[in-house]
Amino acid sequence: MPEANDPNNPVPHLPESDDISVPLSALQHLAFCPRQCALIHIEQQWAENRLTAEGRVLHDKAHETGSESRRDLRIARGLPLQSKTLGLHGVADIVEFHRKPDGIWQPFPVEYKRGRPKLEPIDAVQLCAQAVCLEEMLGQPVPAGAIFYGTTHRRLDVSFDEALRAETRRLAGAAHALIAAGRTPAPEFGPKCRSCSFLELCRPEAVTHSASRHLAQLMDPRD
Repeated sequence: MPEANDPNNPVPHLPESDDISVPLSALQHLAFCPRQCALIHIEQQWAENRLTAEGRVLHDKAHETGSESRRDLRIARGLPLQSKTLGLHGVADIVEFHRKPDGIWQPFPVEYKRGRPKLEPIDAVQLCAQAVCLEEMLGQPVPAGAIFYGTTHRRLDVSFDEALRAETRRLAGAAHALIAAGRTPAPEFGPKCRSCSFLELCRPEAVTHSASRHLAQLMDPRD
């Protein structure tokens, strides 16, 4: 296994694990919508719209160049990741390794997203989970990373503080529980549904209105 401070091979090997593992992307899906997470990771369904297609192209471009090597910077693309602690696995878009003055190569994960920065830490949780994977695989702290947003063409630096790490652990546990239960939650219509690629498949507005009418009929004192 290459050392974390090896300038010729900073890419870590994937640790072996017999534990149940779920994809890193499940955390972002769960944070956005538990039903979407279940449709993807329990029912194995996928629906694509313009937004998801643009996101896929952006991820493909991030992976296609391959590794790069400069004097004080190594860039690994499409790096496999795994965390035994959180029971997660996936692939990092980019992991930069910056050589510090003491000669140690500091990992810095970079995730690519097509849209704009969000108020909720939906994207930051997925990036933080990548950092946890790197910490376990390399045995050294990963204090920060960045998210590159395709719409703004800018990076947003993310500090992996304890609050974000706690939310990452919570969502990892919730994702495991949801997938292990094997039940898809009922739809709840909201503003975010309009941009969801599962809108036509899920039909949350129709189901929610139908359920509301049914409850109203049950509670109608005239019946």
